[in-house]
Amino acid sequence: MRERQPCVYILASKRNGTLYIGVTSDLVKRVWEHQNDLVEGFTKKYAVHRLVYYEMLENMESAIQREKQLKKWNRDWKIDLIEKDNPEWHDLYDSLI
Repeated sequence: MRERQPCVYILASKRNGTLYIGVTSDLVKRVWEHQNDLVEGFTKKYAVHRLVYYEMLENMESAIQREKQLKKWNRDWKIDLIEKDNPEWHDLYDSLI
């Protein structure tokens, strides 16, 4: 059984495409749900399935705080954050499992 770890994550439809920022305590499960369109709403409607960035945090409170912070950022800052560690916008999901 996987240990739960609060984190914030960014999904993209493609390189420089539509972005979605979320928070979860089970990143593998949550991204799998997004990729298989089990989550109704934005990510399903706009086919936002590629995990391009994530940060592990100490607790859920800090993860939610970080999510709110990132959602307020302008698009260029979000793109810079992604490209700092993932310049090719690879789907990071496979590296998690």
